[in-house]
Amino acid sequence: MTTEKRFRRLQNGNDIRGAAIATEKEAQTLTPELAAWIARGFARFLSETTGKPAEALRIGLGHDSRITADALMQACAIGLSEAQVFDCGLITTPAMFQSVILPESDFDGSIMITASHLPFNRNGLKFFTKQGAIAHEDLDRILDYTIELTASLDGDSLPWPENYGKTPQPFDLKGLYSAYMRNIICTNVAAEDYEHPLKGLHIVVDSGNGASGFFATEILEALGADISGSQFLDPDGTFPNHIPNPEAEAAMQAIRQAVLNAHADLGVIFDCDGDRGAVVFADGTEVNRNTLIALLSAIVAEEAPDSWIVTDSVTSDELADFLENDLHLHHLRYRRGYKNVIDRGVQLNAEGKRCELAIETSGHGAFKENHFSDDGAYIAVKIICRMARLRAEGRNLEDLIQNLKQPAEAREVRFSIQTEDFASYGQQVLADFQQFCAAEPSFQIVTPNYEGVRISFDLDGAHGWVLVRMSLHDPVLPVNLESSVPGGCNLVWEKLMPFWNRYDKLHV
Repeated sequence: MTTEKRFRRLQNGNDIRGAAIATEKEAQTLTPELAAWIARGFARFLSETTGKPAEALRIGLGHDSRITADALMQACAIGLSEAQVFDCGLITTPAMFQSVILPESDFDGSIMITASHLPFNRNGLKFFTKQGAIAHEDLDRILDYTIELTASLDGDSLPWPENYGKTPQPFDLKGLYSAYMRNIICTNVAAEDYEHPLKGLHIVVDSGNGASGFFATEILEALGADISGSQFLDPDGTFPNHIPNPEAEAAMQAIRQAVLNAHADLGVIFDCDGDRGAVVFADGTEVNRNTLIALLSAIVAEEAPDSWIVTDSVTSDELADFLENDLHLHHLRYRRGYKNVIDRGVQLNAEGKRCELAIETSGHGAFKENHFSDDGAYIAVKIICRMARLRAEGRNLEDLIQNLKQPAEAREVRFSIQTEDFASYGQQVLADFQQFCAAEPSFQIVTPNYEGVRISFDLDGAHGWVLVRMSLHDPVLPVNLESSVPGGCNLVWEKLMPFWNRYDKLHV
């Protein structure tokens, strides 16, 4: 394999992702040497875009709790050694985003070493500049520079880039970010005891042994909250308790049980690198996916009436009804991919349409007021601040979404596309699916629609929708279904079976 292919296969949207440890199922694809050269390509990218010489650049480095973090951290430091490099240590991705914004750090760019919720053997790199998270085309350019730098080194093994002997300078980003969050809470709640606005609140935190445990101790507890019952705050990159993913059933059940056991007022759970979050109400109600979007939108509606809310393509019809008819907000159901959702929110504001929240059902949520950083801690802070103020009024968070309806059932089927030219095959399936649905009286094609083919259905009293789309990165055709009544998903699936049976390259 050429050096160029070794670099290119690591690109995953606007991030670098790969296997940092070989397992029985996959070979190692992300080595420290590759990471070092990519970091050097990032330094060149920053130099080109800022107009600064490499030695004048200020670049931050941080990592989550993965067991390969130290090796990749050292490698990136070598790759960036022409610049001024700052070691931010164990930290969350949103804090690394803020490091290029907060005046006390004022980095020209930063790299976060993380693979979010993926298995322990994976790792990756996320890049930030003064403009926020880099775009896909920016990563293309970084890899172009990286390949150019290594053009003469093509082969099975890469030497390390030249190290100019600079040692990264320690930087207390955790302390800076924690102070930033504490100030937001104090200002927003404006309690009589200004320095302890969370006194009297019992909040349980589950960080999934990732990088966000300090949210409980350095932010909530410091402001007076009781955090007893919090769990898995210590970093452990083997993730011994549950996968750090607020979408995972086991993770949500863990925080739900912790809330009930502790008789807490609220539970908060994060993914490994802290850019996604979810909460649990005191009665054990899980607030993620559509319910989380509804709660955050209700808070937005109070602060910014008539705002737009951008979501991804798999949000429910019940959520759309709540946003538009109960909250009187504007809802744009866009494409999957948190960067797609956030970029669309930014674009709406540029068009003069006020958009305060862009959020994916996975828990990636970004507020305009927070520089459109997808930050699980900021999501939790918005909810906790509103809870504190409601408590003073004798009300609960649940009151904000009491009119939200839920689908009776939901299902996802993921077809593997087993052919080399999976992209063309998948696109043909989508085109055929649209024709098939157009000819079926019980189906109605939904417009506007920005991803795949979405239909609404009415079958024997069952109402709902189906979305068929291509996966963003994999040879997979996901199909999402929701129904207003039990059994509706089975009804529509049976109606669709003659269509799926046409395609011998689709396998569940």
